[in-house]
Amino acid sequence: MGESQLPGDAAGPVRHHGNRHGRSEDARRAVIRAADDLLVERGFAGVTIEGIAARAGVAKQTIYRWWGSKVDVLFDTFLEDATEQLAPPDNGTVRSDLTAYLRQLAAFLTEDDAGAVLRALVGQAQHDPGLARTLRESHLDQLRNRELAMLDRAVGRGELPAGLDLDEALDRLVGPVYHRVLVTGGPVGPEVTDRFVDAFLAACAAAGEPAPVPPDQG
Repeated sequence: MGESQLPGDAAGPVRHHGNRHGRSEDARRAVIRAADDLLVERGFAGVTIEGIAARAGVAKQTIYRWWGSKVDVLFDTFLEDATEQLAPPDNGTVRSDLTAYLRQLAAFLTEDDAGAVLRALVGQAQHDPGLARTLRESHLDQLRNRELAMLDRAVGRGELPAGLDLDEALDRLVGPVYHRVLVTGGPVGPEVTDRFVDAFLAACAAAGEPAPVPPDQG
């Protein structure tokens, strides 16, 4: 009597396997890569669970065991890359940190596949309040806290004014990058982001200067 076949033998070898301890890491990464590739190739609307499964070489049921929807897959795709690639630097000076970070942010949003995932999620979030909330809670709030810490270090070093409203300052710093990428499509190369940093630091310096003493009216 020959060996009994495992499920899937008749259709060829099964490429990925789970186990009782959790996800198969090979399968998980294959799904994430497939979702990433399909989004870049076809856009958000062109990504389907069926397409991801076919590209990754897994069954649809496997994906649905691990993720509830294609949005959940894309979240994992995005978070895996963004956590590492959007880590604000700590180079020791505010100008060096901000120049490096804005270049890094702009490149991530415009050149990286994970940046394409973020753009798609942000667009979809405009029509889905639940997605918007999840996007903020799962990533954007954490990223913002790391960005605020970068500014807070500069305040502690005396490079930015004490008492600076960090939330407002951060909006003025990174807001122009997101606006160009997501709204106007304007350039965000290093020469542009460096100008954003120069303008931000000049405004902070002006805000930190003591108010002029009025002339003696006597």
